[in-house]
Order: sequence, then C-alpha cells, then structure tokens
Amino acid sequence: MTIASSAAAEAADRKRERQRRCEAALAPLREALAVVEGRSPEEAAADERLWSVVQGCFDVDRTLVNLNNGGVSPSPRLVQDALRRDQGRANEAPAYAMWSVLEPEVEAVRARLADLFGCDTEEVAITRNACESLETVLLGFDLRPGDEVLTTNQDYPRTLAALRQRERREGVVVRAISFPVPPPSPDDLVERFRRAITPRTRAILVSHMTYLTGQIFPVAEICRLGRDAGLEVVVDGAHALAQLPFRRDDIGCDYYGATLHKWVMGPIGTGFLYVRREKIPRLWPLMAATPEIRDDDIRKLEQIGTHPASLHNAVLEALAFHDVLGTARKSARLRYLRDRWARRLVRHPRVRLLTDLSPEMSCGLGTFAVEGISPFDLAEALWERRRIFVVAFGHEEFSGVRVTPSLYTRVEDVNAFAEETERILGG
Repeated sequence: MTIASSAAAEAADRKRERQRRCEAALAPLREALAVVEGRSPEEAAADERLWSVVQGCFDVDRTLVNLNNGGVSPSPRLVQDALRRDQGRANEAPAYAMWSVLEPEVEAVRARLADLFGCDTEEVAITRNACESLETVLLGFDLRPGDEVLTTNQDYPRTLAALRQRERREGVVVRAISFPVPPPSPDDLVERFRRAITPRTRAILVSHMTYLTGQIFPVAEICRLGRDAGLEVVVDGAHALAQLPFRRDDIGCDYYGATLHKWVMGPIGTGFLYVRREKIPRLWPLMAATPEIRDDDIRKLEQIGTHPASLHNAVLEALAFHDVLGTARKSARLRYLRDRWARRLVRHPRVRLLTDLSPEMSCGLGTFAVEGISPFDLAEALWERRRIFVVAFGHEEFSGVRVTPSLYTRVEDVNAFAEETERILGG
C-alpha cells in the first residue's frame, strides 16, 4: 500500500468514527429541539428545558460567571474531544499524520463554511482569526499615496492598526468617521459613510457588528453604496457570523472576514475569509504563495507555513453543533439573555445603555455606562465580590462595560450580574 493510499484509508476510517461520535454527542440536543419543534425562535429562547441541555454540552468553569464570550468563546465538548484526539494523532507521527491524514480535511471545512455563508467553495480561505482575514485584504489592495480608506473610529484596533501602518509606510490616507452610541438609525450610519466619500476614496472597512457596543451596521446598504461608487468594501464579520441570521447574497459583499472561535464556537485560532471569485486574482496574499498556486486560487491566501492540522475536524464538529441549533435560535437566545440584564439595569437612574436594544440595531452584545463610577472600577468590583467577568474599555469618545453572555450561560448567571451591579451602584 502506498503512503497516499494508506493515508486515505486512515482518513476515511477517522471520518466514519468522527461522524459516529458526533451523532452520539448531538443526539440529546436533537431530542431537546424536537420538543420545541414548531415554536418560534423567540419562544424557544425562553424555554430553559432546551437551554439546560445546551448548557450540558459544555465543560466550563462554573466557579466564575464569564460574560466576555465576545472575546473568545468556549467550544462545546464534542469540539474539544475532536481537538484532543487529532492533536494526539498528529503528535504520534507528525510528518505523516499531520500532512497526509489530517490536512486534507481542510477541504471539507472549506465546503461547510461556504455552505454556511452562502458562497462558492472556491471563494473561502481558512485563516487563524478575523484579524488575519481582514489584514490579508486590507494589506493586499494596490493603493497609492493619497488614496483614501474610509472606516470608523469604532472598528477593531488591530484592523485600524493595519491601515495606519499603510498610512505611515505608503502615504495612504485613513479617514475614520465618528458616530454616536447608540446612533439614531441605520440610515444615519449609511449617510455618514455617504458624506465621507471623496474622489480619492478607494476602499471602505465596516464592521457588520461593532465589538464595543454590538451595533449592527446596515452593511447591505453600505456595500451597495461602495459598489455604486466603484469602491472596495471590506466587512468585518467577527461578531456577526453565526450570531446574526444572514447569507452572502443578503449583504452583497465582496470581502468578508470572521473568526470561528466566537459565535461559531470553533477551536481557538480558527478563522474564515470570503473573497468574491473575480476579486481573488488582484488581491496580494499576506504571505507569499509558492509558484504552483495560481493567482486566481483562494488557497494562495492560506500560505502561512506549518500550522496545526488538528483544528480541521474540530471546526467540522463546531459547524455540526451550530447547524443543529441554527442561527435563528442562537440569535434569539443571545438577545433574550442580553435583554434580561439590560432592561433591568437601564431602570437605574445612573445607568445609560450605549446599545440600542431593537433587533435591527443589536443582538447578544450589550454595553452600558454608569454615572459616577469608571467602567474599570465596576468591572473590578464585580470580579472581587462575585467572580463575575466582564470587559471594561475606554474609547476616545466614550467608555463602558461590555457584557456578552453565550449559549452555555444560565439565567441565574445573568441575574447574578444584574443583582451585583445594582448592589454596587446602590439606590
């Protein structure tokens, strides 16, 4: 038997075993979902019988209340089990197991992500995170001194840093517009971009959902605006993919970067990049591709050198878990948990929500500010008094506390956060 045939046989055996394990792990969840069959996502969001089964799919530290799942999320147990198995196999015979047996699974991941996003398989690159995806695009455009890139001052710091580096090194001009939190309407956000476009504008970077307040941007309208003006529009989907129900054609984008270790709940260090097929040839890769990879091959954007192939099957397990629940149910549950604490705290006279709670403006992320106490002091007090973990931040225009529950978060965890915050604030 040749090396190739031996590796193919082992890979086929492992795939069958993985599918068997996956189905066994998902069986209790399928049974719980059968009970809520026919009910709307919003009705199912409040059924704690269902979500107790979901919570049981995770191994998490219950000695603390983790409300920073927007940074990075725990994966379900079946994802971690797959990761451990494949890491172990890769370590037993790395050159054979990693490159011949496990790495080919990347094509199955590519196909599943294309199905999730609603695009062609040959338009999907597998990356390590949203930042790598977005920087691949932002650093891959041909831009000249004086060319302008339009974005906002609430986009993610690392992607803004990539643009600022081009500004310092090449003379590209970065124009970061401001907007209030929360903004008055989606139309206001589109109009701010429209007014900021100049004859020198070449590209737009926009977050589908901002990382600070969870503001949903009307990216379909902004993509249309950019297309009509002949601009490249890059969408940061780190917080939107698998949290908001949408497909590629719903937003009409040409470039979309996201991470898989937030709301897809894949293993840490996995990401996704979509590039419309006709845009691929003109996009320079972040790391140079070897000559045998054509300029029109999306795989040219994945050439990062040796990397762990053990992640691929774990991503497939995360996508299987996601598919069983469905984005609409996840979205409704995350909004339900967000509303539970936000609508309670906003009644306090010192609390101001920086997130508009209406469905077209936000989903699971919520941010608030408190009069008379810094967000950093509040976050420290929550940790010291109750081991509740939230994110405090300071922006050039505002500061606040960001709260991001997840699917494994219990109602009592959200209640504990709200109760402890009220105690700290008094009154």
